[in-house]
Amino acid sequence: MTTIISISNLCKTYENGYQALKRVNLDIREGEILALLGPNGAGKTTLISVICGLVSPTSGTVSVAGFDIIKDYRQTRRRIGLVPQELTLAAFDKVWDTLCFSRGLFGKKADNAYLEQLLKDLSLWDKRNGELRTLSGGMKRRVLIAKALSHQPKILFLDEPTAGVDVELRKDMWRIVNRLRDSGVTIILTTHYIEEAEQIADRVGVINNGELLLVDDKANLMQELGRKQMIIELKEPLKEIPESMASYALELSDDGHELIFTYDTQGKSTGITALLQAMHSAGISMKDLNTTQSSLQDIFVNLVQAQP
Repeated sequence: MTTIISISNLCKTYENGYQALKRVNLDIREGEILALLGPNGAGKTTLISVICGLVSPTSGTVSVAGFDIIKDYRQTRRRIGLVPQELTLAAFDKVWDTLCFSRGLFGKKADNAYLEQLLKDLSLWDKRNGELRTLSGGMKRRVLIAKALSHQPKILFLDEPTAGVDVELRKDMWRIVNRLRDSGVTIILTTHYIEEAEQIADRVGVINNGELLLVDDKANLMQELGRKQMIIELKEPLKEIPESMASYALELSDDGHELIFTYDTQGKSTGITALLQAMHSAGISMKDLNTTQSSLQDIFVNLVQAQP
């Protein structure tokens, strides 16, 4: 894939000495959906703000479609749409006027048919002549999305786009996101809803304390860092794990009816066969078993907790 955003040794230190970004290096591919995960204060919003030209970097470089975000800011900004976290809208403006004005800011010719379809996709068409102050929080969030898409950008940033919104809007948004990706738009989103990133993203980046801990294809991340657990249901409960099976680092459920064995899916040997043989030797009978794969949330939590 072609790189559409290139970030090299990006740092941001605020006047109070707080280092929000620490030598971030990242290439974002054209047409992909990249999810940035991280706790509050990790640097996600600062990173987006630098790329979008809202915050000046302390050092490092960022290019968008080959244009430098500082030297060629007009070229970079017109390619980008941003849906911010905050509901920043002029109270007395009407929805339709807001979109037309936003489109015009980027030098785009009027296209009523496009804006009409955009409002319909976001369930806003019946609100087109309403003042923004009369809209609910969820509807205002929809207007922000429409504004970001009004000039038909090739790159869309979604900063916590579904925080505090209803399920219907989330479904609408992800439907639009998938359609945009299919048309070649690159989408970068930050989210606290890890299950959404797991469902929709092509790649996942984990950021914490201003450092990009990793970026990888979602499938590779799940495969390389994921763990599986085998839950063995016993015919008879155990009071404790026999000493002969101590080397397997098993967990015993509170009621003694289940043994839980965690193993590495990438290891040369999972140890399952040896464990079952050890159970047989210890006279432990198995009633049933099943396996579970660690989720993206498990991986994220483990990465963040492991960082010094």
